[in-house]
Amino acid sequence: MSRICELTGKGRLVGNNVSHANNKTKRVFLPNLQNVTLMSEGLDRSFKFRVSTHGLRSVEHVGGLDNWLLKTSDDQLSANALKVKRELVKKAAA
Repeated sequence: MSRICELTGKGRLVGNNVSHANNKTKRVFLPNLQNVTLMSEGLDRSFKFRVSTHGLRSVEHVGGLDNWLLKTSDDQLSANALKVKRELVKKAAA
């Protein structure tokens, strides 16, 4: 499973370990991913996502999963999140 946030698209970063002697070796910075269940108020259902803690705080700041999905562009979202977004738009249109 790839280490990418399903809601923000945040992934791994590459950098250097720098020793006291200024030797540089490659290293990887991984996002802090958590398995969470978020409630959609528009659909009255809960959905499981693998989200970074930064993404989780962003979702709470915007006002919940529904608002986050509606304001976020499709290219950032995972396939699972896109599916939920389409359901939400469909229900709003009806």
